[in-house]
Amino acid sequence: MIFSSKLIEDAVRAFAGLPGIGRKSALRMVLHLLKQEPEKVAEFTRAIAQMHQDIRYCSQCHNVSDAEVCSICSNPGRQRSQVCVVENLRDVIAIESTQQYSGLYHVLGGILSPLDGIGPEQLQIDSLVQRVREQGIQELIMALSPTIEGDTTAYYIARQLGDTPVTLTAIARGIAFGGELEYADEMTLARSIAKRLPMDSYMSLSKA
Repeated sequence: MIFSSKLIEDAVRAFAGLPGIGRKSALRMVLHLLKQEPEKVAEFTRAIAQMHQDIRYCSQCHNVSDAEVCSICSNPGRQRSQVCVVENLRDVIAIESTQQYSGLYHVLGGILSPLDGIGPEQLQIDSLVQRVREQGIQELIMALSPTIEGDTTAYYIARQLGDTPVTLTAIARGIAFGGELEYADEMTLARSIAKRLPMDSYMSLSKA
């Protein structure tokens, strides 16, 4: 792709660096912005810059937040004895979109993957164990992607909490093994949460 302007070329390269955006799509975005009023372009760039500068992580669940405690954790209407353990922000958004879950969350920031150098120390597992021990949490719902890495992470967490009375459940196998949670449709995801299984039954199905 040959450009007559280095400014446009640099802008296209910047957009093409985003996940799922090819150079042709990036060019369409750049040309669209080029046609906009300066105020709209300034508003767009200001929103991106402010997000990157001011975004925080909730001190309780590690979800992204505008304040020290996110809007979910600070909502008095949420079920505080129930915590859904997820891999990342996208999973929180996916589950919230079902409107079928009213508890809290705990964002691990990934899943165990020794081949990629991701061990327990790189994830928010210790803080999860601490929440269970200190906050009277009665149920942990393991809503991790049904992959070998996701199952390994769920099993590791279960072992860390073996001496606590917390009930461990996992989303039902409405989500295909090897799939990613964020790509499941809302109805399937809602059904998987509603029909969640005890962890022992879940692990037995995983090994079957």
